[in-house]
Amino acid sequence: MILTDTHTHLYSEQFDKDRDEVINKAIESGITRFFLPAIDSESTEAMLDLEAKYPNNCFAMMGLHPTSVGENWKDELQHVVDCFNKRDFVAVGEIGIDLYWDKTFFEQQQIVFKRQIQLAKENNLPIIIHARDSFEEIFEILEEEKDDKLRGIFHCFTGTLEQAKRVISFNMKLGIGGVVTFKNGKIDKFLKELNLEDIVLETDSPYLSPTPYRGKRNESIYLLKVVEKLSEIYETSNSEIARITTANSLEVFGK
Repeated sequence: MILTDTHTHLYSEQFDKDRDEVINKAIESGITRFFLPAIDSESTEAMLDLEAKYPNNCFAMMGLHPTSVGENWKDELQHVVDCFNKRDFVAVGEIGIDLYWDKTFFEQQQIVFKRQIQLAKENNLPIIIHARDSFEEIFEILEEEKDDKLRGIFHCFTGTLEQAKRVISFNMKLGIGGVVTFKNGKIDKFLKELNLEDIVLETDSPYLSPTPYRGKRNESIYLLKVVEKLSEIYETSNSEIARITTANSLEVFGK
């Protein structure tokens, strides 16, 4: 059984004391592929160092996270462009709009999101979308950018069935993680109405730990709890969930 964590910040300082142990523990449990979303210029080196150490398991993306869009957004966006001029990445992400923490730079978030979508198209890459309190704002931009080249993952999907169907209409997969195990997560109530082919697995570690680990640091090995929950929902085996979702990740990333 091969599992894929399509969204994990394993390079985060929260793993500095036991990163290798965390990764090897996950690999021994069948979680062998880790996709690393970028945040901003301050974390690029740590992310690329981790990829270099585990070249067969860790795959780096490049992008500017919406919560890192601030006064220096032009410099940060240029950093993304410069990185793409130096090497290849598996995706442009994570990118999007976040209106939960601060709306000060909403207009700049829109500009940065659009530019990075265009960058993905120029490089024939998927985008990994971060959406928090911003579904409609993101849908508006995706409508403008919708074409044959637009594809990717709606990371940490927490919306409604109607929103899920709209996400899929943009040639996007739904990133499903710990939220599906929450009592108040809601998405577990309607996921079965969607095809497993539209879903990929993620942890967003060190954030959003699944039940029964809520409140603790999330790890890739906890992806197994997400698999167990999806097995219940779809009334199938863990291995079948692993097979289909990993195939879906291959479709998105090409590796």
